[in-house]
Amino acid sequence: MIARGRMTGRVAASLVLLAGVYLPGVALAVDMSAFHGPAPVADLAEGLLPSVVNIATSQNVDDDNATPLPQVPKGSPFEDLFDDFYKNKDGKSGNHKVSSLGSGFVIDPAGYIVTNNHVIENADDIEVIFSDGTKLKAKLVGTDTKTDLSVLKVDSPEPLKAVKFGDSRKMRIGDWVMAIGNPFGLGGSVTLGIVSARGRNINAGPYDNFIQTDAAINKGNSGGPLFNMQGEVIGINTAIISPSGGSIGIGFAVPTELAQNVIEQLKTYGETRRGWLGVRIQPVPEDLEKAAGLKSGHGALIGSIIDGGPMAHGPLKAGDVVISFGGKDIAESRDLVRMVAESPLDREIEMTIFRDGSRQTVKVKLTRQPEEKETAKADEQADPKGDGDNGDPSVKTAQGAVLGMELTPLTEDKRVAGKIAKGVEGLLITRVEPGSEAERKGLKVGEVIEEVAQEFVATPDAMAEKVQKLKSEGRRSIHLMVADATGALRFIGIPLE
Repeated sequence: MIARGRMTGRVAASLVLLAGVYLPGVALAVDMSAFHGPAPVADLAEGLLPSVVNIATSQNVDDDNATPLPQVPKGSPFEDLFDDFYKNKDGKSGNHKVSSLGSGFVIDPAGYIVTNNHVIENADDIEVIFSDGTKLKAKLVGTDTKTDLSVLKVDSPEPLKAVKFGDSRKMRIGDWVMAIGNPFGLGGSVTLGIVSARGRNINAGPYDNFIQTDAAINKGNSGGPLFNMQGEVIGINTAIISPSGGSIGIGFAVPTELAQNVIEQLKTYGETRRGWLGVRIQPVPEDLEKAAGLKSGHGALIGSIIDGGPMAHGPLKAGDVVISFGGKDIAESRDLVRMVAESPLDREIEMTIFRDGSRQTVKVKLTRQPEEKETAKADEQADPKGDGDNGDPSVKTAQGAVLGMELTPLTEDKRVAGKIAKGVEGLLITRVEPGSEAERKGLKVGEVIEEVAQEFVATPDAMAEKVQKLKSEGRRSIHLMVADATGALRFIGIPLE
């Protein structure tokens, strides 16, 4: 179970005292000089503690929507006490406050503080508590649900002590890290551990790229900083895997390589301004990986272009394989999602793509991601339906049949009869031969082939000619862009040998 680290309600802590055991007559000779732990971090922690804060929030909850109140018999000696505790003066149930605790840290002496969105979400009142006991009311500057980050602002009579951001990309597995936070309401708690893994995807959002650490992180640590040994913030503690609700040594922090740009935008604009490419992507099929000279799992296949997006009129096309973006290689398809989101707007960015059997370089300009549109939510998201397995197809099996399918041009009558969405154009699949490669690839009657090897074909004969041409050129596979009745697109790879 992956849990967020905010602590709500009361916590009953059990303390276990470990007693030493003395065995008479047994001499223990232990050379303590053989034990070399990490260097002490007391000086480092002492300098950072004033910059780490507790976040206390409260939220008004309407009792009318809560569990019905218990009933006390009339005339009971506890009736007055019950009414005073549970009811307002008018005898009706009212509102009560729910409190929660989290962590945060100062990033600017002027009073800007970073925490998690889920720590302050829906809060009616936010209070920041410093290590010296000072309490200040905070207002929300901006929040981002996709990375679970928020920026707060307090008005302090004196400049606050702020921490610096470090480069999380320099962190290696095994490097020491230190977490400071407010676990279970115990403010100013320091824990030490290492970077256990990088680039973790825990399905928390579209830009998952978490640092995993074994430094103890518990409920209440959410929003607190993860430091390197130079005292720089390289992550914001966000979630834990915890079957019991406590730390088992698997915690996750948003790396600064992702968080820093989001935080700066929230601080400056009160909102995020992410880049938008206006495409839908999916993993690259195996045969295309080989053709493009990519390692397994690398690259991103553009499944479709979103109407009205920045690529609606080029230079990218459906079927392009993105190899690098802005000079950085695409290790896996979701990397492109993050790279685009972090890139500047209205500036030309170079992309290396694989198209028509060769690598090409194109330049693109991003626009601002339209957060309010559903199309933007699906933008640059991986589509698991991409398929590139190998097999033995029948390129042309009979008159009007290609690659194991009987096809016909999609007319308006056929569109109405099949309830096919407007905008879908191409060859309608009227029959799929049993045992054919098309059947094994999941193609179905009623679907429409919109493009063959990134080109529109109007008739089954034109498609057959295209298939034969590619086969004579030594191409090992062909990719079809297929639409279902709703217009949803996917790429299907069918081998030609």
